[in-house]
Amino acid sequence: MDTALTGMVAGMALGFAGWFGGFGAFLLVAALGAVGFVVGRLVDDGTDVREFLGGRGRGGR
Repeated sequence: MDTALTGMVAGMALGFAGWFGGFGAFLLVAALGAVGFVVGRLVDDGTDVREFLGGRGRGGR
């Protein structure tokens, strides 16, 4: 799926959430979409999510 089509689908989802669920639903859908985008980007780049969330490392103390 190309970027323009993905953007259009995301915009339509946000529009429906705003229309039928109000502003709170709009914000929830936008936040979950942003989280999904970040996780998807990490998976595409081959970065391990646990490594990303783990910080600087826990060993060596």
